[in-house]
Amino acid sequence: MKNKKYITLGFLSTAVAISLLFSSTLLADSSSKHTEASRLEALAKFSKVISIVEQYNVDDITIEELMDKALDGMMKNLDAHSNYLKQKDYTRLQVQTNGEFGGLGITVGMKNGALTVIAPIDGTPADKAGLKSGDIILKIDKKSTIGMTIDEAVSLMRGKVGDPIDVTIVRKGELKPLPIHIVRGIITIESVHSKIINDDTLYIRVASFDKKVASDVSQAINKYRTTTKGIILDLRNNPGGLLDQAVELVDIFVDEGDIVSQKGRKESDKKVYTATKSATITKVPLVVLINGGSASASEIVSGSLQDHKRSVLVGQNTFGKGSVQVVLPITKDEAIKLTIARYYLPSGRTIQAVGVKPDVYVLPGEVKTYENEFAIKEADLKQHLEEELQKVDGKKKKRQKLRQKRKKI
Repeated sequence: MKNKKYITLGFLSTAVAISLLFSSTLLADSSSKHTEASRLEALAKFSKVISIVEQYNVDDITIEELMDKALDGMMKNLDAHSNYLKQKDYTRLQVQTNGEFGGLGITVGMKNGALTVIAPIDGTPADKAGLKSGDIILKIDKKSTIGMTIDEAVSLMRGKVGDPIDVTIVRKGELKPLPIHIVRGIITIESVHSKIINDDTLYIRVASFDKKVASDVSQAINKYRTTTKGIILDLRNNPGGLLDQAVELVDIFVDEGDIVSQKGRKESDKKVYTATKSATITKVPLVVLINGGSASASEIVSGSLQDHKRSVLVGQNTFGKGSVQVVLPITKDEAIKLTIARYYLPSGRTIQAVGVKPDVYVLPGEVKTYENEFAIKEADLKQHLEEELQKVDGKKKKRQKLRQKRKKI
């Protein structure tokens, strides 16, 4: 009887287990079917909208044009750094990564919804004309940048070498928008400059992270090794560049531990970059200079060195761009630029929209003590920009009306 009881209990347990397994499989299948149904429903809705627009839109527009607009809108609405790259955009991106291109010599980004100068590149037309990190570009020639994407802005600012361009900027500390005239030039980036200060301090300026940064910095350190008692690494107005160069630069100063990690939705997008003893070439005291123009790769370097307590950071809070973009070709001449992950520093903190805070906060140049009448609150930024735009355009309209009156007189 006992055996029968155990057999019966065993049978019931097995039956319950099979029942649970079967019901969970049914739930999984049901969930999968629901997801697939939702997907098909969403695609059907998209197809229906395309068909209606193609049929009833007042302008004659092809299906190819409609799809381009749909893709463009979809990518723009994901985040500030994802884009649909048509042929000319894709070609322009490929030209830029070669290290020499025509333009103004600035890196721009979207900050609080405004087109903002991350940093001018040293020695370029924009740098010589006086553009500064943190400047908000209000107008490009006669076009307002409110609602404009980064790619649209870059497209307007690029042009033939020698052609002039006028930008109107809003700058903290200035009471009204400033017009700046720039002549486009060939932009050639020289990323690393070094010199000795006070006989025993090595100053290294890294302007951007191209493919030779780590080797050039190593070369500078080795050249002055015997006399160097301290290093100043200047990353101010450095808009970033290649991740591997940022990792290798940190590895020059740190001999163990994580340098940076990236995390995305897919397991393949998750990576951890670690320091190695063999790559470390100096242990001398290190100071890193940063400001609001330090972004992306330069934030990884400064933040990682800070987390490892390997350097003292001096300057201002960095820009706050800690996301990973990849360019994925979709045809021979077109691609999408998609954000697939975010960077995290060794301590686990993120850079995105937060930036890296200095250990010693120092403002550049003269510190103005009066209250800035053009102080901008982030929540009201768009409204302020629209008001400033009206001021600029309003003055022009008044002048035009005066001219017309004079002509009539």
